[in-house]
Amino acid sequence: MKISIASPSTGTQRSFMIDDEKKLVQLYDKRISQTFSGDVLGDQFKGYTFKITGGQDKEGFPMKQGVLTSCRVRLLLKRGDVGYQAWRGRKGERRRKSVRGCIVAGDIAMLNCIIVKEGPEKIEKLNDHIIPRRLGPKRASKIRKLFNLSKQDDVRKYVIRRYLPESTGTKGQIRRARSKAPKIQRLVTPVVLERWRRRR
Repeated sequence: MKISIASPSTGTQRSFMIDDEKKLVQLYDKRISQTFSGDVLGDQFKGYTFKITGGQDKEGFPMKQGVLTSCRVRLLLKRGDVGYQAWRGRKGERRRKSVRGCIVAGDIAMLNCIIVKEGPEKIEKLNDHIIPRRLGPKRASKIRKLFNLSKQDDVRKYVIRRYLPESTGTKGQIRRARSKAPKIQRLVTPVVLERWRRRR
C-alpha cells in the first residue's frame, strides 16, 4: 500500500511504499478522519500522529466520507461530489457513480494522511524544509484572519505582494522588476456603502 503523507504546516507532501502486511493490518477497519500512531508504520515515524483524509482502491475509485462500508457502492451523486468531477454533466444533474466506502481494508492502493502531531525527529524530504505559499489570501475576511486584524484596520496595507525580477520577453524586450498583488474581494469601502444606500 502506498501512503501519501502531507504536512500542512510546511506545505510539503511525500509518498511511502509499505509492503509489510503486519504493519498494514493495524490500519484495517479505521475510517476517514480517524487518527493513528506513526509507530505502526515503522521507526521512521516514531512519535508522529497521522489523520486519514482519504484514499483510493486498486481500480482508482475514491474513498467517500459517510459511506460506512469497506467495499464499493453505487451512489446518486451531484457535480462536485467525491467521485463525480465538477466539470462533467450539466447543472443540477445527478448521476449514479461507483465510490469506495470510508473504511480501510486490504483492497486500498493508496491512503492519504496528514500530520497531526510531529515526533522528535524530522522525516527526510517531508517536514525538514518549508515550501512558502506562492500566493496570499485574496478575500478581505481571510486577510483579517491571517494577520489577526480588527474591523477598523485597513486591509489594503496587509495584502501579500509577489515580487518579480527583471526578465527578458519573447521578442527580446527587457521587462523591469515589478510586483503583483491581488485585487481584494468583498472589501467594504465608503463607495460600496453608498451604492448599497442607493439601491434601497
